[in-house]
Amino acid sequence: MKAKSRKRLGDLLLESGVITEAQLTYALANKSRDEKLGDFFIKENILTEQQLIEVLEFQLGIPHITLSKHVIAPELLQLVPRELAKRTNIMPVRRDKNKLLIAMADPMDYFAIEEVRMATGCQIETSIATKDDLYRTITKYYDLQASMDAALTEIEVNTPEVQQEITDEDSAIVRLVNQIINNGVAQRASDIHFDPHETEYRIRYRVDGVLRTERSLPKHMQNMMTARVKIMGGLNITENRIPQDGRFKVNIEFKSVDIRLSTLPTVYGEKIVMRILDISNAATDISHLGFTENNEAIFRKMIEKPNGIVLITGPTGSGKSSTLYAALSNLNNEGVNIITVEDPVEYQLNGVNQIQVKEEVGLTFAAGLRSILRQDPDIIMIGEIRDLETAQISIRASLTGHLVLSTLHTNSAIESISRLQDMGIEPFLISTSLVGIMAQRLVRQICRDCTMEIEPTIREKQIFANNGLDVNKIRKGRGCAACGNTGYRGRLAIHELLPVDRGLKDLILNGASGYEIGDYMQNAGHNTLLQDGLLKVLAGVTTTEEVLRVATID
Repeated sequence: MKAKSRKRLGDLLLESGVITEAQLTYALANKSRDEKLGDFFIKENILTEQQLIEVLEFQLGIPHITLSKHVIAPELLQLVPRELAKRTNIMPVRRDKNKLLIAMADPMDYFAIEEVRMATGCQIETSIATKDDLYRTITKYYDLQASMDAALTEIEVNTPEVQQEITDEDSAIVRLVNQIINNGVAQRASDIHFDPHETEYRIRYRVDGVLRTERSLPKHMQNMMTARVKIMGGLNITENRIPQDGRFKVNIEFKSVDIRLSTLPTVYGEKIVMRILDISNAATDISHLGFTENNEAIFRKMIEKPNGIVLITGPTGSGKSSTLYAALSNLNNEGVNIITVEDPVEYQLNGVNQIQVKEEVGLTFAAGLRSILRQDPDIIMIGEIRDLETAQISIRASLTGHLVLSTLHTNSAIESISRLQDMGIEPFLISTSLVGIMAQRLVRQICRDCTMEIEPTIREKQIFANNGLDVNKIRKGRGCAACGNTGYRGRLAIHELLPVDRGLKDLILNGASGYEIGDYMQNAGHNTLLQDGLLKVLAGVTTTEEVLRVATID
């Protein structure tokens, strides 16, 4: 076994038939000197991490482990120091007398194994875990758990030095809040909720659109944690009767993360929600937005018009801002002047003039928009059309040679037309200025590492048939370490595009109903949100349940 385990990874992968000689030669020639071969294959999408684990598991006889299913004993964290665990990327799992089971991403890293053996004096047994699983578990136990234990030990219920505790960077409460944020980023959370309850203070993470409780803290920690978070966001810590909004930046793992902060008074104290805006994860390319080929071509055509209004609609958290930023990045070049009015500015874009709405000093969307028009813009982006005044100025701007991009809170593309009419915009102005509307929703993506083929249910076959689609097999996630046993990892958008052509302009002008416009849309071959979602189910990237969660059946 010893001789076999000394085989090189490239030979093992070749033996298993998951790579070719040509791919191995390519990898050896192109990977950087310090880069591991397995990491290069995953980065180049030649292998998934799960395929790599399966080969190592089979060829070396080393078991694969899901760390989220194990509770790590505190004495193991003392046995393997934090610095060693982080540097070698290993996690102690279980100790049986003199045998220590560790999880590692690369069980062929014999230097790391030897280092752990010498530090612990134990006989080492190895298991394989995914890099993400290791990163999350090391962050959770070594950082978050340690900070929490320290905070519980140090903080007395009525500590007299509250001000010092919440401003001193070395205090337990500051370290704990920092670790809650770090852990949220490690778990790929989009939001962190600090929820006050009658007897406890709950920390919840929203991952891939779904909230789950991470920790429940003692109630007496609530006031100090609330005060610390408010200080980070530059809020007034003495004011707890009205909602407040703030913003701050943190650096995590050498990348900048922007955090938006919102507080809300509840009967059990102030609830805080942090929205994590990870700039490195922001989509800046239209081809990364999950469009079908046909929809991408329609959307590009819409935003490349010299003037007119393009609307993106959907509820809060449906990815509208990301789509707008991707569109602006696509249009952004030296020859155009792009100005935005946003509330708030979520991502800063190079070469784009971005204005932050400040209603308390009179800088509303309408006021910002009026001043923009005197700044010689080519393209204007308005964060949201909320009122008649903003809508009127937007239409005036589009009719005087500007391309206007904006969002509306409606459920479908068709409803946006009646929403503008409800605001008081005349049908002839809507038909003249509107270039196109896109509705979108976010659905969870099937985890690539544990996807499997299954038979569709009778109900699913019926839904597909009602939408003119034939289905034999669909896919779902089995649940693995990479996706936290949910079967989903990451999100993608489903879209409904309605380009405003001559026929649609006539319908709007003549005051056609939503049903008539819907029929016209279907006859023109444009898919509804549901149909676009079902096409993505057929493509094996999401599930019918996810699509039905966000799109209604007519």
